[in-house]
Amino acid sequence: MLKRCFHPVWFLFLPVLAALTPSFAFADPDSLLIVKKTIDFELDGKGTASNWSNTEWIYLNQQRVAGPTLTTRAKVLYSATGMYFLMECEDRKLTATLTEDFANLYNEDVVEVFLWTDESIPVYLEYELSPLNYELLIMVPNLNGKFYGWRPWHYEGTNRVRHATSVQGGDKKTGATISGWTAEFFIPYSVMKPIVQAPPTSGTRWRGNLYRIDYDQGFSGWSWQKTRTNFHDYQRFGTWVFE
Repeated sequence: MLKRCFHPVWFLFLPVLAALTPSFAFADPDSLLIVKKTIDFELDGKGTASNWSNTEWIYLNQQRVAGPTLTTRAKVLYSATGMYFLMECEDRKLTATLTEDFANLYNEDVVEVFLWTDESIPVYLEYELSPLNYELLIMVPNLNGKFYGWRPWHYEGTNRVRHATSVQGGDKKTGATISGWTAEFFIPYSVMKPIVQAPPTSGTRWRGNLYRIDYDQGFSGWSWQKTRTNFHDYQRFGTWVFE
């Protein structure tokens, strides 16, 4: 998953991207995720907020296995101001050494969300969070498999992602023996401009996918919707229907 980060002037090219790229249908009913609405709430990295009880778990498929077979599951909600994600990862070892945001987090244990909000253009948001609670947020233009990440501009205040993590069965430190870890985060619509001009309403449809990477004994990968090549196979993203 090659990524680079530069000043976010990519939106100047959106009309060109729209003209060059067709909209891709994805009619498989198994790819549908109903996203329920919630009021805004606080995060603790453990998923203890009562709001989470209003939606069901979805399970990610382990596409590539190196080491033990582990379970990964997630919940998704939306509010008037943004989207909430909760991801629980069964694990045996905490493989995480990076201690800065916007590092190459995908080279270690991580969870990821991809949001493709407008099928008329091949541009989507990618968000990653490590067990140590470091993040990577980029907007990705993808032209025929050539993808390049752009960092957000004025990433501050209410324009920032809120996030927290916790570890179960061990210490939250590099190399620790654990039984699992949890990621909880909130992505505001404001940070997704201009591909999101207004909050979704009942019946709105976006495309998206959920991923996890683990390095206990080499690279293991999970995804909600299976991809053919890599995580940037956006034509295979599922459909999220806002309730």
